[in-house]
Amino acid sequence: MAIEGIFTAIIEFCQGLLAGTPSWLQTLGLGVLYLVGVLAFVFLNVLYLIYLERKLSAYVQERIGPNRFGPHGLLQSIADAVKILGKEDITPRGADKWVYIIAPIVIFIPATMLYAVIPFGKDLIAADLNIGVFYFLAVASTTTIAILMGGWSSNNKYSLLGAMRAVAQIISYEIPLAFSIVGVVMLAGSLQTSQIVAAQEGTWNIVLQPLAFIIFFIAANAEINRGPFDLVEGEQEIVAGPYVDYTAMRFGMFYLSEYANLLSMSALAVTLFLGGWHGPWLPSWLWFFIKLYIMIYIFMWVRWTFPRIRIDHLMGFNWKVLLPLSLANILVTGVGIKIYQLITIGRW
Repeated sequence: MAIEGIFTAIIEFCQGLLAGTPSWLQTLGLGVLYLVGVLAFVFLNVLYLIYLERKLSAYVQERIGPNRFGPHGLLQSIADAVKILGKEDITPRGADKWVYIIAPIVIFIPATMLYAVIPFGKDLIAADLNIGVFYFLAVASTTTIAILMGGWSSNNKYSLLGAMRAVAQIISYEIPLAFSIVGVVMLAGSLQTSQIVAAQEGTWNIVLQPLAFIIFFIAANAEINRGPFDLVEGEQEIVAGPYVDYTAMRFGMFYLSEYANLLSMSALAVTLFLGGWHGPWLPSWLWFFIKLYIMIYIFMWVRWTFPRIRIDHLMGFNWKVLLPLSLANILVTGVGIKIYQLITIGRW
């Protein structure tokens, strides 16, 4: 049975169990089912992605990488997870205790909420909102709050500096990121992710919007604090930034959220620019995952290829280069759509 059929069968089975119950309970039950599925998907992928990135970085640097625990080191991430759970949990004496404790939880909440509007295959979407793209950008932007909470509550000047640097970077790069998506929305005529994928049945948006894709990719790297824009963790000047005072599983939550955001941003890139689940012969969900892991590989390749840039260069590149280019792309897209409409109705 195809994955789509299994997904539909599970939903129908749960609906049958909840038949006759109040509508709010049915909505809550399906919501919990979706949440469990998303969490399982995220955690399993994160464990593999950590191993994949360690192997890829080792290849780039002519090392071996993890190779001790399991065949070719495949179980190394599980060993690391068990180890970090056994570490001592320390709270700095001068920290704002409750904010310090809550920050790692808060940062992981939006990282899981993002997947609600991602179509993983034909009819494989948790919430097909008519403002799906807007929802994604709005939820993703809330991660800055958790980073600022972690840096401020630690009562450490290096943590605070790292948090302020992260907030300035993420908020600044959200603007060209959002503008790069406007051209895609204009072509599809909808903010609904499923409609955007449907509009790419003939031609992918990466062909129609190549500049927008490049802007999106660069801004997404900065948005999720990936190299060469990982200035949040500038080891030479601020150690580990807002996470420097976190230990054990609290640090692990920040670490997991980074890979969860990498996964979600790659999924959004596939949805907006690479045709989503469209593809010949293979099942729709399999096409989506093939494209997803290609995007993740590109993100990782860029991180381990280019050196980290200075913070002033980072901000200048955003305001002086990416923002004007993203606005120009919107203008050119609008003009192109109008010319196409005139040609279509025979008035050109």
